[in-house]
Amino acid sequence: MPITIPDTVTYGQAEGIVKISGPQGQLSLSLPSKIKVEKVKDQIMVYPLSTDKKTKSNHGAIRALINNMVEGVQNPWVKNLEIRGTGYKAAISGNKLILNLGFIHPVEVNIPEGITVAVDAETKLVISGANKIHVGQLASNIRKIKKPEPYQGKGVRYADEYIKIKPGKAAKTEN
Repeated sequence: MPITIPDTVTYGQAEGIVKISGPQGQLSLSLPSKIKVEKVKDQIMVYPLSTDKKTKSNHGAIRALINNMVEGVQNPWVKNLEIRGTGYKAAISGNKLILNLGFIHPVEVNIPEGITVAVDAETKLVISGANKIHVGQLASNIRKIKKPEPYQGKGVRYADEYIKIKPGKAAKTEN
């Protein structure tokens, strides 16, 4: 399947490295040895140079990665996180995200270059950037700090995530 290049995106390739740049930034990808990528008019074509199993799987993965790069430099990838719990909040200080999640000390998370994190109302985080992998990995790492617990739902969750709440221990009644 060809990848269409919009007018705002430029494509370059040198020595097995694909470079894509656009209004949101520049991304590059190193190609495996048995994959060929070329530009035909305003489209990028990805070809396997062999028919073995590994090359076939790399072919699909490289095509998807390049497609995500083209979309990311045009419109940034966004992940929304929500913090729930009494006293749980987030703040940004320089290039660090400071999270108060019920631990003795606040947790500091370094924000990688090329990714922006915005805090809305101290309990909503918006992570955005051109690289889909880095945005998703940062969101996952933040969620891992305090996963939502199943009894009250406290913790960090994705905005569209549903947490099934378990019933607590029932109080014993005596007759």
